[in-house]
Amino acid sequence: MKHIGLHSSTVMSGVCLVLVLSGCVSVPNSPTPRFYLLESADKNQLSKKINIASDVFIGIGPVKIPGYQDRPQIVTQGKEKTLKFAQFDRWGESLDLGLARLIAEDLAVMLPGAKFTLYPWNSSIPVKYQVVVEIVQLDSELDKDLFLAAQWLVIDAENSKTMIIKRSEFLQPIIPRDYSGLAKALSIVCASISGEIAEALAMLENHS
Repeated sequence: MKHIGLHSSTVMSGVCLVLVLSGCVSVPNSPTPRFYLLESADKNQLSKKINIASDVFIGIGPVKIPGYQDRPQIVTQGKEKTLKFAQFDRWGESLDLGLARLIAEDLAVMLPGAKFTLYPWNSSIPVKYQVVVEIVQLDSELDKDLFLAAQWLVIDAENSKTMIIKRSEFLQPIIPRDYSGLAKALSIVCASISGEIAEALAMLENHS
């Protein structure tokens, strides 16, 4: 019995050693994940500059995204409209939060007089307008274009009254045709949405 136990122990030790060595060898060969951020357009590229009162607080968010996009991996479409999840190409932040941040950054350039805060904000902040965005569709193919459809609304936060509801659609080429190009294309589309929102906010403020 002692002989059998010793043999079994030797075999198990050998198996463990093989597994350890295999792990050591395979780790360096694993691809390193790449992370991408949405970036605000250059201030010189954001041509829209709209005057608005400096005491106006504007709250941005929430921004809702489709369930299939609510994940760390960058999601694209393949043949026959199948979804492809990039295992090693991921967003550096939650996509919904990244979109809200970028819209706020672009609006801060377009409406230099206003003040902005992101949802959820402290109740002590006197938010006058709240901008809510729902991304209805966000599809992209790396060898084609990015398509985004969004419904957004502006709410009179003081009276909880919806002032504007609008749907916007954009088709933006992905250049270069890789994940960095996709992030750039989505950033450009965000600037376009922000431009429409800026005009709507200015119209409301100038007629209030």
